[in-house]
Amino acid sequence: MEDFRILDLYFDRNESAIEETDKKYGRYCRSISYNILSSHEDAGEVVNDTYLKAWNSIPPSRPDPLKSYLGTITRRLSLNRYEHINAQKRGGRTAVALDELSECISEGEDIGESVALSDSLNRFLGGLSRDKRRIFLRRYFYMCTVSEIARDFNMKESTVAMMLSRMRRKLKMFLEKEGFFV
Repeated sequence: MEDFRILDLYFDRNESAIEETDKKYGRYCRSISYNILSSHEDAGEVVNDTYLKAWNSIPPSRPDPLKSYLGTITRRLSLNRYEHINAQKRGGRTAVALDELSECISEGEDIGESVALSDSLNRFLGGLSRDKRRIFLRRYFYMCTVSEIARDFNMKESTVAMMLSRMRRKLKMFLEKEGFFV
């Protein structure tokens, strides 16, 4: 079903909107959540929470594209759950990816809440080649491992790791020029 039809179901307050959303984007949302939480059970709960949040926010919003909107909600909810679950411990793919990014962004910066930082990140990503941008997002948005990225891009893990290291270094310099102090 096309996104505009799914959105019409939300606007009509038709509960089949959730079913159609799950048919089209359920696997995508579960993948995002599982990559962060490493638990199918937790990922399933987050996806259900994503649908509830979408139900409560559509209307009035009419997100375009719907896929990105749902992905962003899923990611935020998954990171919140990850933080709650791991309040006393560190480990796993999410912690490693977030630790890598901490080289560029100080702990005091809240990535999700800072509009200025978000705009700067978008400009930085816009200046990368398509493949580099996809690799960066796979690692730091979707929380994929270096080995998963290497496999999907048909590259060596060491090549991907080096690309990510260089991109983080460039991001740090870019953010310093933008006035973000690390």
